[in-house]
Amino acid sequence: MEKFNRYLVTAALPYANGPVHIGHLAGCYLPSDIYVRYLRARKMDVKFVCGTDEHGVPITIKAMQENVSPQDIVDKYYAVIRDSFAAMGISFDIFSRTSRQVHHETAAAFFKEMYDKGLFEERESEQYFDEIKQVFLADRYIIGTCPKCGNDRAYGDQCERCGSSLSPDELINPRSALSDAVPVKRKTKHWYMPLQQYEPWLKQWILEDHKEWKNNVFGQCKSWLDNGLQSRAMTRDSNWGIKVPLPDAEGKVLYVWFDAPIGYISATKELTENWADYWCKEDTRLVHFIGKDN
Repeated sequence: MEKFNRYLVTAALPYANGPVHIGHLAGCYLPSDIYVRYLRARKMDVKFVCGTDEHGVPITIKAMQENVSPQDIVDKYYAVIRDSFAAMGISFDIFSRTSRQVHHETAAAFFKEMYDKGLFEERESEQYFDEIKQVFLADRYIIGTCPKCGNDRAYGDQCERCGSSLSPDELINPRSALSDAVPVKRKTKHWYMPLQQYEPWLKQWILEDHKEWKNNVFGQCKSWLDNGLQSRAMTRDSNWGIKVPLPDAEGKVLYVWFDAPIGYISATKELTENWADYWCKEDTRLVHFIGKDN
């Protein structure tokens, strides 16, 4: 007897700063499409949602490199990615995008509800600032020498040669990716999610309840938990993204990894008036197909 009355299937939101390639199709979109077609053949109630992830630092960097606006970049690659999926016959019920108004409203509402419940820590900290460009620098805007392997093109969040996770303060001879100037430290305020408060149930859910996961996935999650989770900023200093819905947050947007996963919900809202049935009811099965980098 069928346990679920409806299915919601999501495929990973491709990032709108370049085209999709055959690896993306083989790893995520063809498998999800096959599964959805199977459910449809069984006459199941199923919605298949996807869309482009359109905020974050790589898009703004690409826009500066091409001397266009971030909106120009995401408009270009949204069309390229949408048309590629259509040409491959991927049968999404909706292919949305996180720059749409419904997504901005939905993600801002999530943040505001969490803020009202006191789930964030408000902190003032010193962050790197480019005095030539007059902007705070996100981690990916800071380049320097990796302290682990000596790569002189490491980013402020990661060295892509040795794979080490980094912070901007760890870089040797940091400089701005925007102007090549040596950045200075200035004070700024952000809202942090105290991930360490959720360690107990995450350990139970990951380490005890999901032993069927692949070894590399289980091991990566276990290493983060073993090292102890830390508070992480859910906002950024930027003019590209979803504005933080607070009165004292001028020039600040939601961190892209806060807003992007909400894109699955906002796409469902855009698709159907009874969207909540697919997210909130116990007799719905939610299935995510994600890329290997996630």
